[in-house]
Amino acid sequence: MFGFFWPLISVVLGIIVLLFLIIKCKINAFISLLITSIFTGILLGMSLNKIIDTVEKGMGSTLGSVAIIFGLGAILGKLIADGGGANRIADTLIDLFGEKYIKWAMILASFIIGIALFFEVGLVLLIPLAFTIAKRLGVSHMKMGIPMAVALSVTHGFLPPHPGPVVIAQQLHANLGEVLLYGIIIAIPTIIIVGGFLINILPRFAPSAYKKEIDMSNIISENSIEEQYKPRFSISVLTALLPVILMLIATVVQLITGHQDKPTNTFESIVYFIGNAPVAMLISLLFAIYTMGIRRKRSMNSIMDSATSAIIPIGMMLLILGAGGSFKEILIDGGVGHTIEKLFIGTSFSPVILAWVVSALLRIAQGSATVAAISTTGIVLPLIQATDANVALVTLAIGSGSIILSHVNDTGFWIFKEYFGLTVKETFLTWSVLETAISVCGLIFVSVLNLIV
Repeated sequence: MFGFFWPLISVVLGIIVLLFLIIKCKINAFISLLITSIFTGILLGMSLNKIIDTVEKGMGSTLGSVAIIFGLGAILGKLIADGGGANRIADTLIDLFGEKYIKWAMILASFIIGIALFFEVGLVLLIPLAFTIAKRLGVSHMKMGIPMAVALSVTHGFLPPHPGPVVIAQQLHANLGEVLLYGIIIAIPTIIIVGGFLINILPRFAPSAYKKEIDMSNIISENSIEEQYKPRFSISVLTALLPVILMLIATVVQLITGHQDKPTNTFESIVYFIGNAPVAMLISLLFAIYTMGIRRKRSMNSIMDSATSAIIPIGMMLLILGAGGSFKEILIDGGVGHTIEKLFIGTSFSPVILAWVVSALLRIAQGSATVAAISTTGIVLPLIQATDANVALVTLAIGSGSIILSHVNDTGFWIFKEYFGLTVKETFLTWSVLETAISVCGLIFVSVLNLIV
């Protein structure tokens, strides 16, 4: 009856089921994604054996190298926090910028720290810093929290080694270094516009949020590291940015030599190896063990306790990531992409715009930025393969779409609400507005860059 459009209808029905399971039935996202994958596969006419094989293939391919990056990134961020590096970065920037430009200090500190931290981890770890600064300067906790949230959201959506950009780049076969380079180019003006200027109008939307008096006693704590053992600002920044530096070096060498696909000599082989995301993360982690651990007079047992505490919470996150990959693989093998390809091949519809729209709709529908991002790849991949679209920019378009309109089905929404003591309405008028502004700015700058490169 529905003929040509049945694959698309199947996707819509699958998303509705996913929403029903997560929101209404309160079923864990990992389980819900697996159920949805099987349900959607059946709707698409796949055999039961093929559905199981596809689910396993999707999870395995998604978690292949991403699990390494995810795990190493979590440990790296935890070591920087426990070693006093995060506090040192923030304190130094605050002293440097002064009270007048304090929001820029918070943005810069959060951006630097956020590169090495996953969004939820960064938010939880940086909120005590933001509140400490707010109390020290006698300003609203929202004045520090909003700039912090903007910087973390931008790094989460645009920059490797965060899971969304990494997974998308892997699935689209985009060069991770190019994604990082273009991501930084897009991230900087986005942060300046949203974090520097747009946040000035938020008090008009939700003035009550900026007048709240909240109890910070359970959030603010003193750093247990003695002053003589705290890391210098320079070494703290270097430790946080080392993965980015290593990947950028490899990308620059590739662009200069033109040998993106295959190294032609030993030097290039070494540079490309070191700049490979998992290797760059491992090298950075080993460096952090020394700079944030051994040099801080911490025992190896204490350092490994930090590593263990960083890994334990991400187990479920990895499973959800893998299940999202399974759903994506079902969409690919079920022919959804081919239907979209037939709809848009021969038209002037930009793959960048399409990628953003699909990712944004999935984000609004089911809440997870990462799941929205990796599910979108399965839908737009055939169209991208049939065009000469820049896959690095498509990766960033998907990433920017995946952070739009955070609302009640997003854990970040509730984390922000609870920590800042806001009502649901106030959270919508602050947090949700910011996420949407970041997403739209990302699309604009990706589109502009697409006209240039």
